[in-house]
Amino acid sequence: MATPTAPPLTSPPESPTGFASKLSLLAADIKLSHTVFALPFALLGAGLACGWAQRLPRVSEVVLVLVCMVLARTFAMCVNRLADAGIDAKNPRTEQRAVASGRLTRGFAAGTIAVTGLGFIAATAGFWLLHDNFWPTALAVPVLGVLALYSVTKRFTWLCHLVLGFALAISPLAAAIAIEPGYLQASATLWLIAGMVLCWVAGFDVIYALQDVGVDRELGLFSMPASLGVEPALWISRTLHVLALACLAGAWWISPQLGVLFGFAVVLTSALLILEHALVWRSATNHIHMAFFTVNGIISLLLGLAGLLDAGLAA
Repeated sequence: MATPTAPPLTSPPESPTGFASKLSLLAADIKLSHTVFALPFALLGAGLACGWAQRLPRVSEVVLVLVCMVLARTFAMCVNRLADAGIDAKNPRTEQRAVASGRLTRGFAAGTIAVTGLGFIAATAGFWLLHDNFWPTALAVPVLGVLALYSVTKRFTWLCHLVLGFALAISPLAAAIAIEPGYLQASATLWLIAGMVLCWVAGFDVIYALQDVGVDRELGLFSMPASLGVEPALWISRTLHVLALACLAGAWWISPQLGVLFGFAVVLTSALLILEHALVWRSATNHIHMAFFTVNGIISLLLGLAGLLDAGLAA
């Protein structure tokens, strides 16, 4: 009779030792590529502001917007990983995150928060020094405060998804303020686009939270699915996405800069959001990564590119 063999022992992932490998692990852990959710809207905000002013963006302005976006998101995600390290360690889905698993120290995460926060403030100062626009610098610290706030809201309110939506909705407004502050007073277009981002992000974050309903309830966390029930939360998500589409249609309707391409993108976005909810119909989570990452990444790129092309053609 064959002797049963013991299952192979698995060792925890090794901690990186070099600084470069630590940065590489951090970038992978916070999914730097997911800056795609907000970056196209920031560039759209900058493009519409330039179109309103009847000028092309300066290279330095574009570079500063890109640097600010990357630094701001890295700051926000590192705050999240540090604040949630204890929670992540108790969740099978997140226990291998870099800080939660101990592969990166809390000190390294805190240092990254300090560096990216100060770097963000320094980058906003570039608009002041190069283009005589002090508004980005004046608003830099409040923006960082909003970005950090989301990481604690799930501890006390199921409105946390709306806080995340608000944090990302800042991006098109902040970019416009950095390029042409007067545009936000002259047109409601970007306010409607920001409203779309808020509702869209909050809606898909509710869907993402379906993965952790049991853990959230066990740990006393306040996601909508855990606090209100899965079906009511999904109906709230659907309602938020209907509101997002209404904001998009309103922005397209009132803006002389947004034309056929953006209108077509709005129609495609409607279809993609229907697909997103079909993928999680009856609370299914087996296609949640496609619903959350793939579909929403396409939506962001589609709207950003179509809006920029329309704004360029209108100019």
